Amino acid sequence: MITVVGIGADGWDGLAPASRRAIAAADVLLGSRRQLDLVPDPVPDPDPEPSGGGSPRSAGTPSRVVLPSPLLPNLEPLLESFAGREVCVLASGDPMFYGIGSTLVRLLGADQVRVLPHVSSVSLACARLGWPVEQVEVVSAVGRPLDVLRPALAPGRRVLVLGSSPEAVTRLLGEAGYAASRVTVLSDLGAATESVRPAAQAGPTRLHVIAIECALDPGAEPLPRVPGLPDDAYDHDGRLTKREVRAVTLSRLAPLPGELLWDVGAGAGSIAIEWMRTHPACRAVAIERHPERAARIRRNADTLGVPALQVVEGRAPDALDGLPEPDAVFVGGGATVPGLIERCWTALRPGGRLVANAVTLETEAVLADWYGRLGGDLVRLAVQRAAPVGGFTGWRAAMPVTIWAVTKRDGS
Repeated sequence: MITVVGIGADGWDGLAPASRRAIAAADVLLGSRRQLDLVPDPVPDPDPEPSGGGSPRSAGTPSRVVLPSPLLPNLEPLLESFAGREVCVLASGDPMFYGIGSTLVRLLGADQVRVLPHVSSVSLACARLGWPVEQVEVVSAVGRPLDVLRPALAPGRRVLVLGSSPEAVTRLLGEAGYAASRVTVLSDLGAATESVRPAAQAGPTRLHVIAIECALDPGAEPLPRVPGLPDDAYDHDGRLTKREVRAVTLSRLAPLPGELLWDVGAGAGSIAIEWMRTHPACRAVAIERHPERAARIRRNADTLGVPALQVVEGRAPDALDGLPEPDAVFVGGGATVPGLIERCWTALRPGGRLVANAVTLETEAVLADWYGRLGGDLVRLAVQRAAPVGGFTGWRAAMPVTIWAVTKRDGS
């Protein structure tokens, strides 16, 4: 059994009695150098007997070990080296909130890890600002590009950012059309050196949370998380699933939190990107054979706030080898390639959805054949847009799109 103790910037003095006892009973104390320095050496007795005064007696001197970097490849071997000894791991605030507690539970199992949380930095920040915690979105940029903040930005929303600098956050807000937002830096929360200041007045600090009250700049347009972003939100060369068709296609793909999408023949990456924007836990792989389009997908993913989108350069179906099983597959190009639809259908998990679009007669014939074999829904979507006709306005029709959608049932 490994005990994980959350510790705040106020160190030993702010710990609950149970957390103090866990540290005092440890043979080995693991943590970052900063966290280890918050615990007195030697460790005071957590339950001193009443006395007429004087310093509390020592409870013990556990071995202090700084956690390795990089952490994940070295953590298991390190813990194995302490087998049979009482190990206590220090974590900042709540160990199960973007902390090492979650990592240890994943590696060892919940029955092998005891977690004693401290107040999280998010709770402290909301307490200082007077923000209801349930109405605040939290974005962690620890080990991730700050672009993950972009989908959280919306007029009037309150966002807390972990693991970035005030300068980087302010710069991104300007790029995204939210330069008018109010940005506050909360530093050393819970410590004697705590401060709450506007970003422009915040000095250098090791521990801080950045609070954003989102305000849209005049003339800027907010980007919703629902499918169907404007076409000009993407950098593209014309290979783009257009807005109305994209919204219908995503509704048939039906993204759920934590699911994985294959976007085959991704073009500008719009289907994969909007799949991921529906929920932070949604994942996607964009498969594109043209290198310049693959590079464009990566840029679009960063700009629209899903930098974790995996881009695979190659021609399907061969490029699909080795990819994790998808929960949904979209075939936006290449449906006429022999073996592609079969490969995608075979890879789908039970309950998974396959959606393919066609604009040519040849591709439409392929989808009609598969519709005859597997069933599902076959829909033709026609979109017309108002456009000038001389001094008047008329309808200009886009090419109709045929959409085939089918769900893989158990045993099919």
